[in-house]
Formats: sequence, structure tokens, C-alpha cells
Amino acid sequence: MAEVQTVTGTIDSSSLGRTLVHEHVFVLSEEMRQNYDSTWDEEEKIADAVTKLNDLKSAGIDTIFDPTVVGLGRFIPRIQKVAEQTDITIVVATGLYTYTDLPHRFDVRGPGLLIDEPEPLVGLFVSDIEDGIAGTGVKAAFLKCAIEAPGLTTGVERAMRAVGQANAQTGAPITVHTNPHTESGLVAQQVLKEEGADLSKVVIGHSGDSTDLDYLMKLADNGSFLGMDRFGLDVYLPTDKRIDTIVELVRRGYAEKITLAHDASCYIDYLSQEEKTQIQPNWHFRHIPDDVIPILLARGVSEDDVDTMLVKNPRRYFE
Repeated sequence: MAEVQTVTGTIDSSSLGRTLVHEHVFVLSEEMRQNYDSTWDEEEKIADAVTKLNDLKSAGIDTIFDPTVVGLGRFIPRIQKVAEQTDITIVVATGLYTYTDLPHRFDVRGPGLLIDEPEPLVGLFVSDIEDGIAGTGVKAAFLKCAIEAPGLTTGVERAMRAVGQANAQTGAPITVHTNPHTESGLVAQQVLKEEGADLSKVVIGHSGDSTDLDYLMKLADNGSFLGMDRFGLDVYLPTDKRIDTIVELVRRGYAEKITLAHDASCYIDYLSQEEKTQIQPNWHFRHIPDDVIPILLARGVSEDDVDTMLVKNPRRYFE
């Protein structure tokens, strides 16, 4: 067992319960919101998030890991207000989300740059984990970075190496947004390993977008968890194919390497609620408990395997 930092305090990993490892409460551009969204109602958005998370709790989910870091609109005071009003446990992250470049302040600060100093990102991430985020008292429990179709750009590599170094210093586990169609999960594993990261404490996010069993097994055999974490995003891969892949991975003995989620959110400014419902009707928090789990069980995945994916593996991520 291990201690896990949550928005409302420290808990034992044994208390996580049924966990979705990649969900968001809010995803938005804070600058766009502050400058252009005249319709934003803070209390209304918080109340809506509380309602949706309480509904998820009623569906049998106890915890969500929220990898909303800088680049996705992280604002912990808002999350604190939500967490105070829901029985869902919310675990938050530190890190930086970019597919290409870092914020411009880092163009001049870092090893070999105008202000030649140790990588400043490492200090920021470690501080969020050890001291808390932006004076809120809420400590990040895990790390997040990304690598997408553009590949290992200078900015992506710096963020990823900083995440690997922060893992090596603190032991906090890692989630990586990847594009499985470019096999970028393997690139992330190599870079993180070079920085001393423990690959058994890494979720290779969005692995569920792929049906390439050879690729997925390579990731798992390297020690990492497979984030089968975009259920409902049928635009990337329909639910039936995602289920087929999990069923076959379980049959091959990989249940202990699978984690589940939707990559959904209570609010996302990419789409209106009407557009989201029309374009991706299954992209919501209840898709896994209401639809996916019953189908997995009907397809021969055992209750113990489901418990491994939803309970045991998220615990092992921290233990």
C-alpha cells in the first residue's frame, strides 16, 4: 500500500476503489475563457460538474485520475470546489501538455540557453508534487506529458525528459498522451527510461485507439500499463473494436497491464454539449460502467479481470 495525494487530502491506495485513470473535470483555454467567453458562469459549471461526478459515483466508480495539466486549463481552486461537493475521489497531475513547443518563457531558460540553468521544468513539477500546486495545498500525485503526430520535437522532448527526471526524483507515476498509429508510446518509453523513470509506473495513454496487438504487447512487455482510455471516442476507434482488443489481450494474459477510462470531461470548450452529444453520443463518464463492462463480461472476461483493470492496476500504479 502507498499514500496517494488527492484534491481533498491524502488517502491510502487501498481506498481508491474502482478507478478510471484518465478523465478530466474541465478542459479549456483559460486565456480564451477570460477574454472571449462572456457566457461563462463559474458556479453553474461547478454545479454541473458535481452532478456529473455524483452520477458517476452512483454508477459504481469511486475515483478518477485527472491529467489536466498546464496546456489543458488546469485551475485547482475550481477543482477544489467540485471535490468538496462530490464523493468521487479526484487525483490531479503536474506536467505540461504540448505537441510541439513549450511556453515562450522556456525559450531562453534552460541548459545551454540564454539563461543557462538546470531544466526549470523539473523544479516546477517536483514542487507541485512535494509542496503543492500554486498555493492551494493540493499536491499533484502523478505526472503528464504528450507526444503526438509531430513526434519528438524540441519542446516535447524537453517536457518528457523533465517528467522522467521528476519521476526519478519523487517516484510519482506518469501518464503519457500518445498517438499509437505512430507508435509514439515506444519513443516515450525510451526517452523516459533514459532519464531514469520507472516504466512500470507509466501509463501509455490512448493505447486503446489501436488494434495492433504486437505494438500493444511490446509496450506492456516493456513494463508499462496500456491506457485503454478513450471509450466513447468512436471517431478514433469504435467501441466494439476497443472491446475486441481488450478481450484478446486478456486472453493472452495481459489483464494486469490494462487500465480503463474515457478521456471524457464534465466540460470541454472544444465542443458545445449539443455538438458533443450529436458527434460522439457515447463519450461520457457512464459508458464504461453501463455499456463496456457488461459486454466484456458477456465476452468471457472474468469479474476478477475487470477488478484487476479497474481496481488493482490503478493501485499498483502508486504502490
